[in-house]
Amino acid sequence: MRGAVRLRAAARADADKVIEHLLREGALSAAEKFVDALESAYARIAQFPDSGSPRYAHELGIDGLRCVLVKGFPYIAFYVVHQDRLDVLRVLHAHEDIPQWLRSD
Repeated sequence: MRGAVRLRAAARADADKVIEHLLREGALSAAEKFVDALESAYARIAQFPDSGSPRYAHELGIDGLRCVLVKGFPYIAFYVVHQDRLDVLRVLHAHEDIPQWLRSD
């Protein structure tokens, strides 16, 4: 492991938005499963930081950018690998304009 997983404010806001949406829809069980799946994704990247796909790093020219799927949900967690930590930048829906969202950060 290269260090702690840190969630940037935008990543927290992204996850909160998904959870709030699921709760508004009355999908408490789905919201709980999303939280569990997201925590599992964070644990995976903490244990195996280089296992995420570097696809968007090449496309956007962001060194160290990787992404992993949030299992069971159409969301992708984007993170940057540093020597001493992992920064989770965003948690985005797979059908959003991902390059545009990441460029804005």
